[in-house]
Amino acid sequence: MTAAEASVIPESHQDIPIAKTLAHIATIGPRGEPQNSPVWIDWDGTHLSFSQTKTRQKLHNLQRNPKIALSMTDPENPYRYLEVRGTVESVEDDADNAFINKMAKKYLGQDVYPYHRPEDERVVVKVRPVRATQMG
Repeated sequence: MTAAEASVIPESHQDIPIAKTLAHIATIGPRGEPQNSPVWIDWDGTHLSFSQTKTRQKLHNLQRNPKIALSMTDPENPYRYLEVRGTVESVEDDADNAFINKMAKKYLGQDVYPYHRPEDERVVVKVRPVRATQMG
């Protein structure tokens, strides 16, 4: 069985997180309120991954409660979408900025992430999808 066959994301919609689309991630804030924000996304067939700085509230939210929802629309057809609910499986240091640079290449066509600030400490958040819904 391949990773694509084992994934809860149907093969018919696995092109969406691979495309140059933003994923809107929803986390639960410290007072129980939802927080939603767009991020660049990567899909390796097993995990959805995105970059964060260590100071961001959404990272603190996920460290407290690892449940997350992500929604993405097909950049070619806004009526075709994918919504994924999952759990943060790991948060890994991106000290050399390899992941954010990979995302800059995908989204901006640039080899190096142009908005890096020296004080930013980046991590890669890896999400294991548990449930997916889709349309289109």
